[in-house]
Amino acid sequence: MQKKTGLKLAISFGVMVLFLALIFLGNDWERSFQAIKERGLVGGLQESIHLGLDLKGGAHFILQVKVNEAVSTDSDRAVELLKEELQKSNAKFTDISKPDAQHPERILITGLATDALGKVRDLVDSRLPEYELTSGVNNGYVVSMKAAALSNLKTRTVTQSIEAIRNRVDTLGVREPVIQEHGLGDYQILVQLPGADDTARVKEIISSTARLEIRQAFVGSEGYANEADALAAHGGVLPPNQVILPGKNIGSSGESQDRVWVVARVPVVGGTDIKDAVPSKDEVNKPSVVFHLTAAAGNKFATFTADHSERTSDPYHYLAIVLDEHVREVASIRDEIHDTGTISGGFTDQSAKDLSMLLSSGSLPASISYLEERSVGPSLGIDSIRAGVRAAVIGMIAVMLFMLVYYRGAGINANVALILNLIILLGFLGFSGATLTLPGIAGVILTVGMGVDSNVLIFERIREELRNGKAPAAAVDQGFGRAWLTIIDTHVTTIVSAAILIVFGTGPVRGFAVTLIFGLLANLFTAVFVSRAIFDAVLQRKQRGEALSI
Repeated sequence: MQKKTGLKLAISFGVMVLFLALIFLGNDWERSFQAIKERGLVGGLQESIHLGLDLKGGAHFILQVKVNEAVSTDSDRAVELLKEELQKSNAKFTDISKPDAQHPERILITGLATDALGKVRDLVDSRLPEYELTSGVNNGYVVSMKAAALSNLKTRTVTQSIEAIRNRVDTLGVREPVIQEHGLGDYQILVQLPGADDTARVKEIISSTARLEIRQAFVGSEGYANEADALAAHGGVLPPNQVILPGKNIGSSGESQDRVWVVARVPVVGGTDIKDAVPSKDEVNKPSVVFHLTAAAGNKFATFTADHSERTSDPYHYLAIVLDEHVREVASIRDEIHDTGTISGGFTDQSAKDLSMLLSSGSLPASISYLEERSVGPSLGIDSIRAGVRAAVIGMIAVMLFMLVYYRGAGINANVALILNLIILLGFLGFSGATLTLPGIAGVILTVGMGVDSNVLIFERIREELRNGKAPAAAVDQGFGRAWLTIIDTHVTTIVSAAILIVFGTGPVRGFAVTLIFGLLANLFTAVFVSRAIFDAVLQRKQRGEALSI
């Protein structure tokens, strides 16, 4: 019996030491040791237990993803494919366009010859499986995206946006960011960045689509002074596959001038074709960005540049590097280009670094707008921590005093279990890397209350057995045995409720639920295992018939 009791006490002491170390060391011991060396135990605590937005301060955003832009990009490619293939087969048609800006998934084909209808149907079935050809409307035919494909594209756009934003936030060094779909609106994203202080730069990095595209240009690097000049140079009307984009050109005097260029509507490569990008220096040692294409895009780019270089008869042997619908530079295609390109002009070291990061993290498939923006000051977080800690300390002291007064010697047992419960819970937060929020502190305090409830159930059972004339050892054994089922019942029902919060809750609500669940599991260990070991140790030191202080 004494050996078993000694083993139980040793296990309890070992658990206490382990979780006490985890409070200050967390799951990255090397980093925590360095923090302790520089800032003491407080530094280790700050490294192991991460604070949420409401405690540390930072930025809170709700973003709206403009999913119709991704739909429009996809249907633009479909329009170009239909035009190209119908022209190759000499099929007669008047125009292929998207007449309704509110429904970019719909493509209207007008003036289509009757004998070409079969060709269109075959094209849609084989090359555009996400689309379907519907009946004629106003002397035309409608090719529209299928409902399931449209829904999948919009959902995928939000998912890709979340991933791109997460990759960008990771480069900012923000610990424990919350980036997830916002359940209160369609195609919205919730972003919470604890500790983010430069919100202007954060907003710029998050919202920049960083959509790099390489398009064929139908004018050289000098461009045109304005849209009127561009239209006049092309007969007053641009073909459907061309568009005018703005940009800047460095004049002979070195000054930046606003210009416009006529470029292809559909890019040669762009978006997901970018494999990575790094900041660099150009030939005059100014900041630039070097990008690399994927293997498939590189092969496609090589074929295009070989067919449109200065060595061919194509008069439009120019490439425009377009970033977010603005021309950054236009260069002549002198020879075949494979998988590497350079963007230069007007960069600072920081802007070149930021653009490299944005291109490497992946472009946003659609632009976003800010529906809500909030900044939480660190002073408010400090006030919340102080208030929460003060409430926890006052509550702990009040509970411990009550247990000592009401249960006398057994109250010491309960207080030791409560303290160990708190140590285990904080050690779990440090080791798991979980984020502690203000609701999480509430979960800690609630766990303390549940721990007291378990001790009260056990102690009252023991008292009842003593009043029935049982010996102290038998009363303790019966008290723990009979209270066990009640404790399990209360803890399991609370854990199930907290699990539902984890599944359906977001942010701080889930933090509260996680803290509560592990606190309840720790409470089962301390209230039943540890408390029983202490009772057994006390009983072994008492003489036969000696009363139990409870």
